[in-house]
Amino acid sequence: MQLPADNFMLLSLVNTALRDRYSTFSELCAEEGLDGEEISGRLNAIGYFYDGEQNAFK
Repeated sequence: MQLPADNFMLLSLVNTALRDRYSTFSELCAEEGLDGEEISGRLNAIGYFYDGEQNAFK
């Protein structure tokens, strides 16, 4: 999966993947070969944090 440079586009891409295909953020990162710390850091920087109960960045 190619990650967009824009953090808000990244948010949309990640939340869509979590909603449609993956039951956890860890599963998404493992299956797609993504760096979860990088993604979390970028999304945290714009005020979004992973909510495991809702399986989304909020």
